[in-house]
Amino acid sequence: MPTEIEAKLKLARRPGGVGSPAKIARKLKAAGGKFLCQQLQTDAYFDDGKATMRKADSALRIRCWFVGRRQRAVITFKGPKQKGRFKRREEVQFEVDNAASAEALLAAIGYKKTLAFQKKRRIWRLDDCEVAIDELPLLGDFVEIEGPYERKIAAVQKKLGLEDFPHIPDSYASLMERKLRKLGRKRREIFL
Repeated sequence: MPTEIEAKLKLARRPGGVGSPAKIARKLKAAGGKFLCQQLQTDAYFDDGKATMRKADSALRIRCWFVGRRQRAVITFKGPKQKGRFKRREEVQFEVDNAASAEALLAAIGYKKTLAFQKKRRIWRLDDCEVAIDELPLLGDFVEIEGPYERKIAAVQKKLGLEDFPHIPDSYASLMERKLRKLGRKRREIFL
């Protein structure tokens, strides 16, 4: 199975600070990074009635976004976190033509939507790594650096001046679940 390796870093919401999204974008540009696109993504997570995915530290997700007027949708399975300096998980994903049909299929085999949220994502490419600057409701701003191996990710993190930022091993879904519990919110769909 393909493996995803990434560093996830929480940014401070101080305008112009080292960890502001605008500053990271400027550093990416100055370092020769190539801006690829900006997306509004909707991530929907699914599990069965026994919480099999959650208990196995795995995830089943449908991610949707628009490219022009066409909606794209990808189904992703993420396996349990593996040991390593950065977040590392087995990942299998494929594009589907119709997100609603994919959701209906998951429901037919016993999976229901347990959480959905949107995020704004700006995607860059730098030194064989994909760098995403993410804005999430309730959680704030993050940078994810995904690459082919840990040394490459660490080099990009250093190039962006983020080497002292602690890595967050949790997924956005886990972080969102925790935040919703803390706030006492029952609503499971969070949109920007």
